[in-house]
Amino acid sequence: MTEAIVRLAARGDGVTASGRFVAGAVPGDTIDDGGALIPGAGRQSPACRHFGPCGGCQLQHVSAALYADFLGERVRSALEAQGLQTALRAPLVSAPHTRRRVALRATRKGRRVTLGYAEAKSHTLIDLGECPVMAPALFALLAPLRRLLGSILPERRTANIQMTLADQGVDVMIDSVAVEGLVAAEALANFGQENRLARLSIDEGFGPLARWEPDRVTVTLGGHAVALPEGAFLQATAEGEAALCRAVGEAVAGASAIADLFAGLGTFTFASGARYAAEGSRASFFALQAATRASNLPITLEHRDLFRKPVFAPELAQFDCVIIDPPRAGAKEQVAELAKSTVARIAYVSCNPATFARDARTLVDGGFTLDWIQPVGQFLWSTHVELVALFLRA
Repeated sequence: MTEAIVRLAARGDGVTASGRFVAGAVPGDTIDDGGALIPGAGRQSPACRHFGPCGGCQLQHVSAALYADFLGERVRSALEAQGLQTALRAPLVSAPHTRRRVALRATRKGRRVTLGYAEAKSHTLIDLGECPVMAPALFALLAPLRRLLGSILPERRTANIQMTLADQGVDVMIDSVAVEGLVAAEALANFGQENRLARLSIDEGFGPLARWEPDRVTVTLGGHAVALPEGAFLQATAEGEAALCRAVGEAVAGASAIADLFAGLGTFTFASGARYAAEGSRASFFALQAATRASNLPITLEHRDLFRKPVFAPELAQFDCVIIDPPRAGAKEQVAELAKSTVARIAYVSCNPATFARDARTLVDGGFTLDWIQPVGQFLWSTHVELVALFLRA
C-alpha cells in the first residue's frame, strides 16, 4: 500500500496522512510498500551541488509554490497551537544570490583551508564551490579568504568568518585567530585594499578590532547612513528588509505617535517616523544615536534592556502605535506591558513563529485583535520565516 506525502513538517521532512516522517520527501511524492520514494510534481532540481550534505539549505528540492505554502503553514500552525487565526498573506520570498549577511567557518590542515557551512547535524565543513543564496560580492571573496587564512590560521584550528554587504563594500570579521607583527599587519591591509573591502576586523578573543577601514562603514536605513558596528544585526537581504518595511509602514499608517522597541540600528525607526526608540545593544544604540543626531531628527532614544526593564504601561500612554521587533526569544515581558496599555495598534515583527504566537495570545487576551500577518522569507530554501503582524485594540 502506497502512502502520499501530504505536508512538510517544521524542519522540512515530508509527512504522510498517517503521521510518518520521510526525509527528503515533498507533498505529491508517494512512498511504496518497500519504503521507496516515488517523486511527484512538487519537486524541483536543487540549485546547488552541495545540497543534501550542506546544512545551509534544507528545501532546494521543493518547488517555489510549495515552498511559499510551507512558509505560510509554519506561521498558521504556530497560531493554531495558541488557538488563534487571522488573515495570512502570501509569503514574500527573497530571490537567489541576494543574501548580504553570512556566517562561515574555516579550518586549516596543512596548506588546505576548508571554508564554508557545516554539514547538517555535524561539525564537518562543506568547502563551498558555489552558493546560490549568497550575494555575488560575498562569494567572490571565498577564494581570497582561503589564501589569507592559509597564512594566519594555525594548523588544525577553526575560525569564524562573518561577511556583511555594507554601503562601502563587504565588511569582513574573522575571529579565533591571533595576528601579530608588522608583516601580518601589512598582509591584512593589503588584503583589504586588494579586495576593496569596506572593513577587515580581527577578533583575537577580546572583541573585534578593525585592521583595515579606509572610510567609516555604514548601512543606509530609511534614507539615513548608520554606522555599522562589527557583527551587528542586519536583515539578511535588502529585498526582505524592504518587504518588512512596507508591511510595517502599512501597519503604522495614520498613527501620530510611534514608539520603536528593540530598534536595533533603526531599520523601522527611520522608515516609520517613530518619535521614540529603545535598544539594548550598546553598539547599536550609539550607532542609531549618531545617525539621528547627524540628521537632526526629533527622536527620543533610550539605551534600555527591554527584557529586564520593559517600557511599562503608564509610559506607553503617550503613544498610539508601537513597533516591536524582538529577537527569537520573543518579548514576553514587554508584551505583558503592551497588553495592559492604551496603545491602539502594534506592528509586531518576528523571526520565530512559535514565540510570536505565544506573545500574540497575550495581546489578544489583553484586548487586541490580530488583523493580518505578512510572512517574509529572507532565508531562501531554509525552514526560517519572518513576519509582520498588525494588532488593533478591539
